[in-house]
Amino acid sequence: MNTLSLAMIVAVTATAASAHADDVMNDLEIAHAAYTADAIDIRYGHLALAISENDAVRSFAETMIRDHNAVNAAAGELLAELNVSPQDNALSRSLLEGAASKRAELMSLTGREFDCAYALNELGYHQVVNATVADSFIPVVTVAPLRTLLTDALVTFRVHEAHAGRMVTALECAS
Repeated sequence: MNTLSLAMIVAVTATAASAHADDVMNDLEIAHAAYTADAIDIRYGHLALAISENDAVRSFAETMIRDHNAVNAAAGELLAELNVSPQDNALSRSLLEGAASKRAELMSLTGREFDCAYALNELGYHQVVNATVADSFIPVVTVAPLRTLLTDALVTFRVHEAHAGRMVTALECAS
């Protein structure tokens, strides 16, 4: 069930990201979607700290909270410097809807079942978000500092993706 629901969430998120990204979002919509994706992963991290007793999972969650908060803080500083506000959009709303559903599912789990579901979700989430940032956001961003922020963040988030993959393997989760 966890693998199936992960596959469905990833497929829905990928489809939504692709559909909305193909509409060529403006820089302020991209900033909002990126910020939203980070905020979602921060919430997943807090949930993992509240539920998991596995040291490796908890350490990963702490890394997610720290790194995604740092990127969002940098984004906030950039928006303040440019004196602009991010624009809500369909992709951001779609991400939030998917995350609410995934959080509800994760909250119903405990122990190894939670740890595997969290690890698999983190792997899938980072795969989709990283591909969207690399293939749909960075190529169309017109403000150089935002492109730099996204490019730098992508380096960190690719490390997260690899770390999540190792965690899935270490936990021996069915993928």
